[in-house]
Amino acid sequence: MKTLTTFLTLMLLIGATVANAGHKPKVKRVLVFSKTKGFRHDCIPAAKLAIMKLGEENGFKVDTTEDASVFTPSNLKNYAAVIFSCTTGDVLDSTQQVAFENYIHKGGAWMGIHAATDTEYDWPWYNKLAGAWFLSHPAQQTATLRVIDHNHPATKDLPDEWIRKDEWYNFRNLNPDVNVLIKIDESTYNGGKNGDNHPMCWYHDFEGGRAFYTELGHVKEAYQDPVFLKHLLGGIEYSIGNWKPTKKD
Repeated sequence: MKTLTTFLTLMLLIGATVANAGHKPKVKRVLVFSKTKGFRHDCIPAAKLAIMKLGEENGFKVDTTEDASVFTPSNLKNYAAVIFSCTTGDVLDSTQQVAFENYIHKGGAWMGIHAATDTEYDWPWYNKLAGAWFLSHPAQQTATLRVIDHNHPATKDLPDEWIRKDEWYNFRNLNPDVNVLIKIDESTYNGGKNGDNHPMCWYHDFEGGRAFYTELGHVKEAYQDPVFLKHLLGGIEYSIGNWKPTKKD
């Protein structure tokens, strides 16, 4: 009888182990998309490698591509977020655009880095998702960024004043419904055209999905900067759903 009890206990333990193994949380996956039809940034390879390393260190998988044919319903559903990393110009055809819109409507996420706002000027829906379109930029120079919201993983470790050298975009068609995290102080550099309300990083819920954008990331050196990489990781964590904002009353 003791032998039978021991055997049954062992089988129950094995069954529980198998059951638990079958319910392991699915590893989240992101797609880094870097297709360009306009200016091509030389930071694109560095950005890919940096995001892949962030994935290895923080438990998410990373695929990279410049092939727009992967924008199909069956493929996009595999990704918690799609990162447009310095895309430029018209990168998706009309069928691919519809597939991406439906992906967002079903709870997917878009994250844009730098030139992602210099993309898809004939697609108004994308403008609302991204939060703005690129207008112009002055020469690269040092400027002061002002972090106005630290309650987000992309900004929680940043100083109130973040002094950096980068390529600073001016924007048009700014979406007023986004949650701004960082603004640039135009009095600290030459060539700003958005005035006191000059956002550089923002996020928002959008038509069932999520969107996050950071203007930073033009210079290759950024992708070796631990402070910038924490900022980037925070954007990814929000985009893949690992952080959700506290609902306001």
